[in-house]
Amino acid sequence: MIKEVKTQAKIGVGLDLLWKALVKDLKFTIPDMIPNLVKDADVIEGDGGLGTVYLFNFGPEIKTMTYQKEKISELDESLHRIALEVIEGGHLNLGFSYYNTIFQLTATGEVETLIDVTVAYESDTEDDALPSKTTSSTLAFIKNLENYLLKAAA
Repeated sequence: MIKEVKTQAKIGVGLDLLWKALVKDLKFTIPDMIPNLVKDADVIEGDGGLGTVYLFNFGPEIKTMTYQKEKISELDESLHRIALEVIEGGHLNLGFSYYNTIFQLTATGEVETLIDVTVAYESDTEDDALPSKTTSSTLAFIKNLENYLLKAAA
């Protein structure tokens, strides 16, 4: 049975800039922003649209995983919604049979965006702590992304 955990954050970055960094420039943004966590990112299939597969190689601060392949399983530019499903490695090596993170972006001002995050998962274990940790990690990622984009704009 698929379960979900949700979280939300508001950041001081405009929707267009955030969407570009999170979707269009993802393979560059992530390693540049958090090189201690993600050593590098490559597109191994696709053109950045629906079905594109990314390979993320993790840095030394990630002790439980070395890499993760994620596929864009949902992409709606008009709704500013993207979903990334883990298809190999990473969370799937930690007892999950399905792991999908959905980002829904909504402009709340000219330089402010609301991000709704849903982590949908299925696990063979009863340990529900990891998805909650993931939402915490996702919130930290969003805060880092905000700081990265604000610094780049300055």
